Amino acid sequence: MKPHHRFWPARVPHAITLPDTSLWDNLETSARRFPRKTALIFLGTRISYAELKAKAEAVAAHLQSLGVQKGDRVVLNMQNCPQLVIAHFAILRANAVVVPVNPMNRAEELKHYITDPDAKVAITTADLAAELASASNQLPAGEGLAHLLITHFTDAFDAQVTGDNAPPTSWHDWLFTQHVLPELKGGQTHRWPDALASTSPLGPLTVGPEDLAVLPYTSGTTGLPKGCMHPHRTLMHNAMASAIWGNGTHENVGLLVVPMFHITGMTSVMHSGIYLGATLVLMPRWDRELAGRLISLWRVTHWTNIPTMVIDLLGSPNFDKFDLKGLVHIGGGGAAMPQAVAQRLFELYGLRYSEGYGLTETAAPSHNNPPDAPKQQCLGIPFLSTDARIVDPETLQEMPQGESGEIVIHGPEVFNGYWKRPDATAAAFFELEGKRFFRSGDLGRVDEDGYFFITDRLKRMINASGFKVWPAEVEALMFKHPAIQEACIISSRDSYRGETVKAVVVLRASHKGVVVEQDIIDWCRQNMAVYKAPTQVQFVDVLPKSGSGKVMWRLLQEAESPKA
Repeated sequence: MKPHHRFWPARVPHAITLPDTSLWDNLETSARRFPRKTALIFLGTRISYAELKAKAEAVAAHLQSLGVQKGDRVVLNMQNCPQLVIAHFAILRANAVVVPVNPMNRAEELKHYITDPDAKVAITTADLAAELASASNQLPAGEGLAHLLITHFTDAFDAQVTGDNAPPTSWHDWLFTQHVLPELKGGQTHRWPDALASTSPLGPLTVGPEDLAVLPYTSGTTGLPKGCMHPHRTLMHNAMASAIWGNGTHENVGLLVVPMFHITGMTSVMHSGIYLGATLVLMPRWDRELAGRLISLWRVTHWTNIPTMVIDLLGSPNFDKFDLKGLVHIGGGGAAMPQAVAQRLFELYGLRYSEGYGLTETAAPSHNNPPDAPKQQCLGIPFLSTDARIVDPETLQEMPQGESGEIVIHGPEVFNGYWKRPDATAAAFFELEGKRFFRSGDLGRVDEDGYFFITDRLKRMINASGFKVWPAEVEALMFKHPAIQEACIISSRDSYRGETVKAVVVLRASHKGVVVEQDIIDWCRQNMAVYKAPTQVQFVDVLPKSGSGKVMWRLLQEAESPKA
C-alpha cells in the first residue's frame, strides 16, 4: 500500500487490464450497442453512433481508394467539429496513423508536419486549406501532399440554427464562408461530401494494440517538433482509465471544448467518451456565452477544461442565467486553478476541481487528483497502472519524500519513443528497478500523502493558458525575418494567460531605426500560431553569451522575473 492509495477514488481499481483490440473497435462496439444514441452534438445537430460509424467507414474507404495503406501517416488539421471525429476514426479504420496538427499553425510551420512523417494525404477544413496547400506547394517535388480532403463546417450542421445552439455572431464569417478550394501542386483536392458518398470497397481492419495509431508532435529545448509514437495500446489505456477514474457511464454528457488536436482532448475526452458510448457536445473554439448555454441546454455532466475557461465563464455577465447543476465532474490541467476560483465552484455547486498532469508522451494524464479528495495547485497522484517517482536529475536515484527532483513515469500510457529520433528516445528513458521510466523534464516533489507538486522545469518551456510554447521553435521561425540578426525567447508574466511570450531581439544594422517592435509582432502573428507569437518585443544591442558562444537565456529570464 502506497501513501496515495489511502485517497484512491472509491470502487476504482489500482490497475486495469487492456483489451486486445484497436481504438476503432471502441466506436464499432458503441455503435453496435447504442446505434440510435446521440454520439455528437454540434451547434444543435445530432449525430448518432450508427451515423458516426457509417461516415467514418465511408471516409476510410475513400482514403484507401487514394492509396492509404497500413501504417501510412495522414495529417488531420481541424478545429473541433464532427468531421474531426469522423476523420480521426476513419484514419484508424483505414489501418493508418493520425498526425494531429494544431490548426493555428501557419504554412512555414506546417511544412514540417508534412515532411517529417512523410505524409501524402491530409484532411482539413476549408478555412485552413489554403495554408496547408501553401505549405505543400512550397516543398520540393515529391515531398508535398498528393491528396487534400477538405470540408466546410456547414457540412456538419444546419446553417439556419437559432436559439441557444447558435454560434456567436463573431464566428459567422469563419463558419459559414464557402471557401474556394485551393490548388495543390502535383496533387488533388477532394470534397468532403464526395468522400462520404464513397462507394469504394473497405478493406479489413488489420491493426491491433501494438500498431502505431497516433503521431502527435511535441517540441523541446532544441530543434523542430518531434513526433511521439503512440500505439493503440497507450491511448486505449488512458481512454479507459479516464472513464473509470471519473465513475463514467454511457449516460455521460461531456462538453468537448478542449481541442482534439491536443492529446488531452483527443484521449481523455473524445476517445474516453466514444469508449463509454457517451454523448459529446462539441465546441470548435472557446466562447463563454455559448459554453454556458450548451452546458445548461444539454445538461452537461462532465467538463474537462483549462482553468482560464472556468475563470472566463464565472466572469460572464449572464452567469446567473446559466444552469450548471447537471455537472458532476469538472477538472483539467495545463495551468494551476486559482484557489479562489476553485472555492467559488465548490460553494456554488459543490464541485471540486480536479487538476491533472500529463504530457504528449504519456497520452495525457500520468497523474490525476482523486475527484473526491483533490488538492489545489497539485498534479495529483499517479494514474491507474502508473508508477511515478522523483529522482535526482543528475544521478537518476530516487529522492526522499518531500525533496525536489525530476518527475519520471512508468506505465502503459507511456509512448514508444520519438519518430525518427533514436537519439532523443534514448535520452528520454532510463531504467530503475528493472522498469523503463520516461523523464518528464519537470521538477517536482511528493508530499506525505503521495500527491505530486511541480516546482520547476528542467526543460525550457513557456506555459501560456495551457498551451506549451517552446522557445527554440519560436526562435528558429523568427530568424527567417530579414531584420532579425539574433533573437532569444523568454517568458513574461501575464495576468490572464499566466505566462506570455517575449522576444529579446538584436536587429541587423541595416534595419535599425526602420523596423519597430510592432512590426516584429505583426510578422510573427502572420508566420506562426498565434499562441506562440511574441506579445512583447524588446530590442537590445547584444545578447549575453557564454564563452562557447551560446546565448545565456537564463540571464535574460532572471532579469525579466523581478518585473512580475
